[in-house]
Amino acid sequence: MLPTGELIGRDPTSLVGNTPLLALRSLSREVAPVRIYAKAEWFNPGGSVKDRAALAIIEDAERRGVLEPGGTILDATSGNTGIAYAWIGAHRGYRVELTLPKSASQERKRILRAYGAELVLTDPAEGSDGAIRAAEERHRGDPGRAFYADQYGNRANWRAHELGTAREIYAQTAGRVTHFVAGLGTSGTFVGTGRGLRGLDSEIELVSFQPATPLHGLEGMKHMESAIAPAIYDRRLADRNLWIETEEAYRMVRRLAREEGLLVGVSSGAAAACALRVAREIETGVVVTVFPDGGDRYLSERFWEEER
Repeated sequence: MLPTGELIGRDPTSLVGNTPLLALRSLSREVAPVRIYAKAEWFNPGGSVKDRAALAIIEDAERRGVLEPGGTILDATSGNTGIAYAWIGAHRGYRVELTLPKSASQERKRILRAYGAELVLTDPAEGSDGAIRAAEERHRGDPGRAFYADQYGNRANWRAHELGTAREIYAQTAGRVTHFVAGLGTSGTFVGTGRGLRGLDSEIELVSFQPATPLHGLEGMKHMESAIAPAIYDRRLADRNLWIETEEAYRMVRRLAREEGLLVGVSSGAAAACALRVAREIETGVVVTVFPDGGDRYLSERFWEEER
């Protein structure tokens, strides 16, 4: 039977946002009566939280006339924002050119190529910083050839979360959220959602987290002290910052699959581990975090085979 009502004929970009807020029941049992929830961002059409920022960046560029029909979108990515540019670009008729660390998962690279994106692979040892430098160099070489989206410096990135993610979390918890926990990559999710929640309730504690060391396996995340800090990053916003080891994130990813029935990505495992850490420190409250993507983009990684 065909679906009826407002679902018929909808533009896929209209499905970005309004993702479910999931109760992490196994983790919450450890810290009851504190509750832990996570935004399931793989419900976005492109499969990640980055759909929000990419769509906002593209629509802002369209309004300003710097991205015209048939144009090219250029940016650096660790994978997920690139996938968002790629599917939206394919839908709206834009070419997409991306600089990407060669170490990005095979699944991400295959998805990008499936959407027709042109990939320029950069030195894996330089991580996302190397991809950023490569994108900036290509833009400087011919600034009029493409729209340089610059997700790390584009305010439309964090504004998408201030106007969307924050309001969704507040409504979905009926205003009961007491702590918000999110990782730092471009920092758009944390900065935008944090500012939005702070505007709704000044008592909400904002907790950021980042990799514990410069060399890590948390794709898309930045060790801010050693990396190129994104222009949109606001160091003053977080009430505190946590550090997460890659192995702790891996262990949590496996635990979430086996105890919560949630197959999530590595940064989601890091988010859950940090949210649990925050929840253990309080006697009552509602801790909310963001699961940026699902685990199907990382199934070729070897950590799934450990600790069976």
